[in-house]
Amino acid sequence: MRHARLTLAALLLITAPLLGAGTGNAETVHSAHGIAMHGEPKYGPDFPHFDYVNPDAPKGGMLRLHSIGSFDSLNPYIVRGQAPAGSTMPFETLLTSSADEAFTEYGLIAESVEYPEDRSWVAFTLRPEARWHDGQPITPEDVVFSLETLKSQGAPFFRFYYGSVAKAEVVGERKVRFTFTEGNNRELPLIVGQMPILPKHYWEGRNFEQTTLVPPLGSGPYRVAAFEPGRYVTYERVEDWWGKDLPVNRGHYNFDQIRYDYYRDGTVALEAFKAGQYDFRLENSAKDWATGYNFPAVHQGRVVLESLEHDRPAGMQAFVMNTRRPLFQDRRVRWALAHAFDFEWTNQALFYGQYTRSESYFANSELAAEGLPSEAELELLEPLREHLPEEVFTTAYHAPNTAEGGVRPNLRKAMALLEEAGWAIENGRLIHQETRQPFNFEILLVQPTFERVSLPFARNLQRLGIEARVRTVDSAQFKNRVDAYDFDMVVGSWGQSLSPGNEQREFWGSHSATLPGSRNIIGIQNPAIDTLIEHVIAAPDRESLITRTRALDRALLWGHYVIPQWHISYDRVAYWNKFGHPEKTPVQGTQLMTWWAKPDQIVQGSRRGVPAAPGLGGNIILAQETAPGPATEGTRQPPEGSASPGSVPPEGAGDHQPVPQDQTDPTFDLGDQPPPVGGTQAPVTPPGEETTAPAGQTQDLAPREAVPTPAAQEPGRSPIIWIVLILGIVAILVLRRMRGRRK
Repeated sequence: MRHARLTLAALLLITAPLLGAGTGNAETVHSAHGIAMHGEPKYGPDFPHFDYVNPDAPKGGMLRLHSIGSFDSLNPYIVRGQAPAGSTMPFETLLTSSADEAFTEYGLIAESVEYPEDRSWVAFTLRPEARWHDGQPITPEDVVFSLETLKSQGAPFFRFYYGSVAKAEVVGERKVRFTFTEGNNRELPLIVGQMPILPKHYWEGRNFEQTTLVPPLGSGPYRVAAFEPGRYVTYERVEDWWGKDLPVNRGHYNFDQIRYDYYRDGTVALEAFKAGQYDFRLENSAKDWATGYNFPAVHQGRVVLESLEHDRPAGMQAFVMNTRRPLFQDRRVRWALAHAFDFEWTNQALFYGQYTRSESYFANSELAAEGLPSEAELELLEPLREHLPEEVFTTAYHAPNTAEGGVRPNLRKAMALLEEAGWAIENGRLIHQETRQPFNFEILLVQPTFERVSLPFARNLQRLGIEARVRTVDSAQFKNRVDAYDFDMVVGSWGQSLSPGNEQREFWGSHSATLPGSRNIIGIQNPAIDTLIEHVIAAPDRESLITRTRALDRALLWGHYVIPQWHISYDRVAYWNKFGHPEKTPVQGTQLMTWWAKPDQIVQGSRRGVPAAPGLGGNIILAQETAPGPATEGTRQPPEGSASPGSVPPEGAGDHQPVPQDQTDPTFDLGDQPPPVGGTQAPVTPPGEETTAPAGQTQDLAPREAVPTPAAQEPGRSPIIWIVLILGIVAILVLRRMRGRRK
């Protein structure tokens, strides 16, 4: 009996660790089809499709879109060059997000995800059917290569976003595991799931950091079919795409081709839409929405105008001050400048009262700070008091308002703040009393659109003795200057998601302020804000995430780093009436890649590409069907004299972005909205511009062939004609003079 007890005790000692592997303090490993930031995924393991799609949507047809600016590279993940709209569509990620949840991801390249309770690591099992466009399988080695390449050679964003990944390792034939440096960051498994996966076998022997006009090998639903740098790019649907029948993709990617035509001016782009040059437009110009769509095609029902409500955070759009400049390092000065911006006049005079003033970096969401801080917020803020303004604790933030009394009372407040900071008026100019430097700076813009907003702001500043010069440059120069922090003030924006996290480090973190090309273009270096960012990232549940985000919001607002502008809670879309779209709009807003061409509008065309728009000249580059090797890297052009046979969706609507949820895709003409600042995407989307068509316009504009495009501007007059005209004028003058002498 005693022998039996001893044997049983020994067995219990041996098996105890094994029995506790799934309980108690030992590691509990979850294996699932998806993962939510907080709580459980909405969709179960056997869900057929997302609720906001039409799973039976017909395939076919072309979607024609537009973009403003130019492009000179097809690699969207590096600092150099500008990639075209839609340039991330050929690439896939391990997981993909649903648009009707705050932050939940489901398997895409990965068929399952495993993680422990503390989320200190995550493992993905890849789908056996996942393939590159050249037919080779996607392997765990590709995943490890992608992380290492993006962190070491990609845009600065990736170094911050994946900075907490300690290592990635292959742990099986189809399995890869990521280990994290911090164990209290619930978001890390999800952000690793957003990582674009690159083909190791393709990039070996190529320089990832260099711009390229050879379409990189991908694995996504579309690939580059044809393009002409700076003019247009066409993507074609991959007919045998490995992922077309996955539940997360059903009802998506219905167009055979998606084409972007490039315009250098928003006014021309709007007129091109009216003339039928492209199909869909997300209108972000209030004036254009109010006055620019009064043309016959709208009245006849051939063009549809819709306002589609959404509940996604608006983020922050603002005049952004570069605090690296000594001029903007005093918080009182920054607050004084905010009093010179008359939003109420701007909204009524320019925007027809359509906008709401932004008073939060997380506007239009439950994450926005309101009133005074709660007790839970104060517990986070009190230990940081020495690094925060006193108003964070005592005052509810409100942007300066001119609804009563106009801008004059605000200018008096601004002057008092400036005098307190050591400035005084001398001979009509604001001069610093110690340095004797005048208060002069430049407002850098990327399109003329914001001149109508910036020039009145500059005139108000002039009444304070401040000289604010408004300068508009092209998109390439704008991007280069912003990446190098070579500016005083710009108009910029930061998109936000319903689940903020690691991207906040690059938006406002001290380390990102010193790294060229980051999205901390303000230059914030505040230990309190750094701490609050880490609190947000480590939030264990939804309630604490809301509290911590509101605390961060207060610290940012009372730092007066920007002059908040405006936001809107619905999408204004205009499109030619040849599309269908799901009846249900998800919380994240319109999902353009769930739209489809009506069956009677589907025209079967060549799978190799599409013709250039009428009037476009130059050589058309067709993408090669198979990725060229290093020795043959180049582009194939059509034979001389032959016609080329014959995007992505705007602002987060369809270009499934392999970057954080807050990042919207900058491919719409953003009208009264500025480009997202920094980041990995190019081109930097310029604001749109008000239409030149007068209110009440009832006539169709120029015929399609006559609509000017960047490549099809009216040619200048021949030099011979000018010479003949000048000689004729000279002859007339000589004859008149001779007649005068005879008299």
